[in-house]
Amino acid sequence: MDIHELEALILAGGEATPEEVLSVFETTAQEELWECSHRITARFKPRAFDFCAIVNARCGSCSENCKWCAQSAHWHAKCDAHGWIGTEEVVKAAEAAEANGAYRFGIVTSGRGQTPAQVEDVCSAVRAIRERTKIHRCASLGLVDEDALRKLKAAGLERIHCNLETAPSRFSALCTTHTAEDKLKTLRLAKAMGFEICSGGIVGMGESKAELVEFAFALKAIEPDSIPLNILDPIEGTPLGESRFLEMPKILDAIAIVRIANPKTPIRFAGGRRRLSDADAAKAIYVGINAGIQGPLLTTPGSDYDDDRHLAAEAGYVTRREE
Repeated sequence: MDIHELEALILAGGEATPEEVLSVFETTAQEELWECSHRITARFKPRAFDFCAIVNARCGSCSENCKWCAQSAHWHAKCDAHGWIGTEEVVKAAEAAEANGAYRFGIVTSGRGQTPAQVEDVCSAVRAIRERTKIHRCASLGLVDEDALRKLKAAGLERIHCNLETAPSRFSALCTTHTAEDKLKTLRLAKAMGFEICSGGIVGMGESKAELVEFAFALKAIEPDSIPLNILDPIEGTPLGESRFLEMPKILDAIAIVRIANPKTPIRFAGGRRRLSDADAAKAIYVGINAGIQGPLLTTPGSDYDDDRHLAAEAGYVTRREE
């Protein structure tokens, strides 16, 4: 199968195998791969460029040893660690996100998972956001069990986020305190309980072409409603702190492979976007990005609402604020 046959298959509603996509990836010129991804994106893209925002509601002192993360207690990275910021501060952040045109808002907390008291904190904030805004409600809470999910669902949470981060076969080289299967268990359980799910990962952590394809198809298998695609922004003091920021052609390759494997799923600008010029961000949108996370992220800067709203409009999208 060559790139033209692959594109025809996907545009006709068919599905390629990981082996077929890897073969095309290894034998196709980058520009041809990007153009293929662009045409697939154009065929299946939604009318609106979906913006979301997050709040870092509890930061740092994390028990997990993820090599990319400044919040891990295992490393000596600079991190503005703090406890739960409180319901009122979370709601203020949600109100600001809504005023800036975000369609969704995520509550993000550090740690492997949540204690019952921490789950109740999040539930309280979700209920307040539901009462005081119209924004859609998401949360990223680590590994979440059935009891916690039931309480969050009753409070009005709509979407659960848990990144796969990388190819499942590579995950243990980057984190040993939990597994890819632990993450998949949370996502499968959330989906079974009626939540939307958001799951993506980080590129630029040394993955091979084969591992990038594996990652893209691992996402396809769980059918996420949103794929946030982060570019590693190396942070001093973490084991990956001396890594180099991924070159733009490889960023576009990653977007293309994730898009080819997931032709209809929103792929969302996330971490690392602020390191891109607007010209490079426009290329990323051309190849396959059609959603974004705006405003402050967790331990790195986020992108500007107006910049990405302008770039989305230039690419022919409307934003939720315009609808």
